[in-house]
Amino acid sequence: MTIYVKPTIRSLRGDEAQALLVRNSVGRIAFSQHDRVDIEPIHYVYEAPWIFGRTGEGAKLLTLSHNSWCAFETDEVLGMFDWESVVVKGPFSPRNSPFAAWDYDRAVNALRRLLPSTLTDDDPTPNRDIVFGVHASEISGRCCVSNLALEGLAVAT
Repeated sequence: MTIYVKPTIRSLRGDEAQALLVRNSVGRIAFSQHDRVDIEPIHYVYEAPWIFGRTGEGAKLLTLSHNSWCAFETDEVLGMFDWESVVVKGPFSPRNSPFAAWDYDRAVNALRRLLPSTLTDDDPTPNRDIVFGVHASEISGRCCVSNLALEGLAVAT
């Protein structure tokens, strides 16, 4: 008799989810207005409990000024059955928001660890001059473990 081992899907522990957020710098922010949901890729830095990013004037900023609750996702995909994903939910607040409970200098310093020329004369994206924070009010994650040592190999019983 031959048995094939199936991949395992499980929830990430809190420390695993936080580590995934710290390791990465590209994610997706999802936001809604009325019956429409949009999702856009962003560069970010996670500094608990905040996701810091930057943007320019546009639809995302306008939409989030009316409905600040958003979702953010980042992941690492090594294969179909070998991945991790984290979803963060919380309020979006740009620097000029009265609800911005984060320090601007802290956010800029964090962003400069990702791109040292952030908000300087050498900034490659000077039109993205609005710094924002997303408070990580809820964090959840899942992963799929491929059981690589046994994947595709027959196990005799």
